[in-house]
Amino acid sequence: MSAETRQENLEESDRQQHRHESDQEVSDALMLLFRLPDEAIASIRESAKSLQVSFSEAALHTGLVTQRELDQALDYVRRQERNAGRGIVEEALRRRSTRREVALWTGERVFPSKELILAHQPDHQRSEALRSLRTELLMRTSGRRGAGIFAFLSPCAKEGRSQLCAELAIAFAQLGSRTLLVDADLRRPHLHALFGADNQIGLAQALDDGSAPRVYGVEGAPQMQLLTSGAMSSNPLELLSGSRFERLVAEWRRSYEFVLIDTPPASEFSDGLPVATAAGNVVLLGRKNSTSFSVLTELCRKLETTHARVVGAVINTF
Repeated sequence: MSAETRQENLEESDRQQHRHESDQEVSDALMLLFRLPDEAIASIRESAKSLQVSFSEAALHTGLVTQRELDQALDYVRRQERNAGRGIVEEALRRRSTRREVALWTGERVFPSKELILAHQPDHQRSEALRSLRTELLMRTSGRRGAGIFAFLSPCAKEGRSQLCAELAIAFAQLGSRTLLVDADLRRPHLHALFGADNQIGLAQALDDGSAPRVYGVEGAPQMQLLTSGAMSSNPLELLSGSRFERLVAEWRRSYEFVLIDTPPASEFSDGLPVATAAGNVVLLGRKNSTSFSVLTELCRKLETTHARVVGAVINTF
């Protein structure tokens, strides 16, 4: 084979690889923006393969996507690339993860509420800030073994901890990474409300009787699952400090790429400390013009006993 032929073959291989990645980005955008179900995506891919056309052409051919929807998806992909919505670390992770095309759930889906801005307004200022925070967390936990597990702690209530935890979980899932969002606030849980999920069975029941956790799929984020807190328990600190919770975290570390865990206000309850110990990584949160320096300092002092690593601190302005 001549050098010229080898070069042509390499160029054709690169074109095919780029076409595959572009198709994946378009399909991700269609699922995110228009909640295109997995069955429709699979049908379009099959048509693209049989007709030997691009994913975009097959989407129009099958009638599952309109020209307007396709144009919006393509525009979204171009904006993401132009605005550097994901960095080098994120891009490498996305390419590694999306090719697995793993179906994570088969049960009921829940829907992100309008409060979760990232799920509905990707160009919003908050969405840009969340993607930047996601990149920071990726860089600070690079080289890890197993899933990146983050416990979210804040001193007081109404500082935006649950919303930040939920939106960052969506952000990680948008990379094509298997992501689990866990509500370990067994006192005043809020994540189920942010997704419109039933909360009768959840983490508390799995810890109490050893049953398998009941998780929900999240509409628009096919790589994401939600584990709610479950019905109120009389002994939440004991449940989160026990061996069953440690075993669950160990299982999540093997099964997911990212796990984000919400906790109750640390100045009121100590539940976040065993969660931080099991997770290993902590993201601290305070609210601008509300959270005092003294309560944050006290929380950092408490965290020293857990040997968990604070990998990020956020001052919430939203």
